[in-house]
Amino acid sequence: MQRQSIINPKALQVCVSNKMIDAPKDEGKSANTWFFEVNMEFKSGNGWRCCYDPETGLYTAEIGGGPNHDLYEINKEIYDHVDDPDLKWPTSLISEGRHLYMAVDDRCGPPYTVVLDSDYRKICPWAKTETSGEIWPDELVDAAVEIFASEANNREQRRRKREEREQV
Repeated sequence: MQRQSIINPKALQVCVSNKMIDAPKDEGKSANTWFFEVNMEFKSGNGWRCCYDPETGLYTAEIGGGPNHDLYEINKEIYDHVDDPDLKWPTSLISEGRHLYMAVDDRCGPPYTVVLDSDYRKICPWAKTETSGEIWPDELVDAAVEIFASEANNREQRRRKREEREQV
């Protein structure tokens, strides 16, 4: 059974499995950081949320929400600086990470979803993803990753997955 988490930033409380607990107030953490019973650490701001999972050692992030959102694997440096008060656009910093998932429903065309890493659910188990419209086929995603410079940090992973698909 997957745990559902709800954050109430005004009360600094966390709901895990229908049980409200007070988030510990750590002097070294910003007001945007919460700890869960499952030991995941979160930071959030307007239109973004980041997570550190000490069990896996992964730093991940989500930009947007609902039918328009992106998931990223980020590094510790991005996680540490994403909530700096002098950072004007945290989402620009987050988007420097490795893009995992993108759902688009911006009313400029039909909705679509691009799965850049099929393991996105394992990497970001906390994220609430909503698939929008058609899911791009692997061949189209592979081509987009090879063409677009913004997806360069996905090329190695996509090439490895393509080789695995071709061997089957």
